[in-house]
Amino acid sequence: MPEKPVGGDRLGECGPVLPADAPRLPDDITAAGWLLADLDSGAVLAGHDPHGRQRPASVIKLLLAMAVVKEWPPNATVVATAEDIAQECTCVGLREGGEYTVEQLLEVLMMVSGNDVAHALARKLGGVPAALAKMNALAADSGALDTRAASPSGLDAPGMSTSPYDMALILRAALKHPRIARAVATRTVDFPAADGNGTVALANDNRLLTDYEGTLGGKTGFTDDAQHTFVGAAQRGGRRLAVVLLRGSQQPIRLSAQAALLLDYGFALPSGQPVGHLVDGAPRAKAVSSDPTPTGTSVGQPLGAAPPDAAGSQDLRDPDATAFGTVGGPITAVTFTGLALTLAVYWRKRRARTARPEHERG
Repeated sequence: MPEKPVGGDRLGECGPVLPADAPRLPDDITAAGWLLADLDSGAVLAGHDPHGRQRPASVIKLLLAMAVVKEWPPNATVVATAEDIAQECTCVGLREGGEYTVEQLLEVLMMVSGNDVAHALARKLGGVPAALAKMNALAADSGALDTRAASPSGLDAPGMSTSPYDMALILRAALKHPRIARAVATRTVDFPAADGNGTVALANDNRLLTDYEGTLGGKTGFTDDAQHTFVGAAQRGGRRLAVVLLRGSQQPIRLSAQAALLLDYGFALPSGQPVGHLVDGAPRAKAVSSDPTPTGTSVGQPLGAAPPDAAGSQDLRDPDATAFGTVGGPITAVTFTGLALTLAVYWRKRRARTARPEHERG
């Protein structure tokens, strides 16, 4: 973790982070962490435990979608396999041997959150390990130091992590891609039926599209570890706000309704009193991500090991640091030196003792 919270000092607070004289928060917000931010200016308007690390569930699919649109055109094709179909569902219903365009799969990945589709697209990116490496490189490139994708679908896996702040960064970056912005805003789509006969109508899981005026789109998620998660955006009066809720409950009201309450709250806040800001990326990560197959941030790397901090003015990592860290390295070196000296003294005494006549030994 960086010494200073990415995006501003106040974003390191663990409770409510509100501007001065802010109105009372809505009563029914259940999320352990949430954030409101202006998509255009990058101003963070309010939040709760912004950098608190939580499981993302399917909202992490935004990173997978970003990797796909960077690498593959809409008309590229993917043939579904038995392994895709065997994924733990929610699933769209791919047909083994069925051929789909990348755009078809991207749409339903965002709309219906199919884990079979996520696996198929991960294969298209070179396989699950390669896809995860690319997803993690994109997170680092966005400045998202709390995020580590350990499965392409968002299914719980060791080390899977994100934060409200990071998901706001990732949503902001994802919506800059017209293909993703169009997919998250699509309400219904006809998709090839799993039995190969005709199509079936699939509806977007995001209820805000029908329940909240000005919704630009979003992504829902749920796993046992993550509980309910949500990211979304809406526009009103020339302002575009992002909302993120992590580890929420559907009671007393649905998480999408809680998101609507937070959006109303955010639009009522003055824009000139931010509590932090969304960074515009991490300079070192940007240099690494120019490689078409990024390897700078992989599924095996320690969380937050790659990019620099908030303003991007300095690299958080000591270029001379080793796997033991900037402090651990010197301590380790001293420890080994001391051990070597102790052993040397021990063997000198042992040789001297052995050289004495037996009756003189202690």
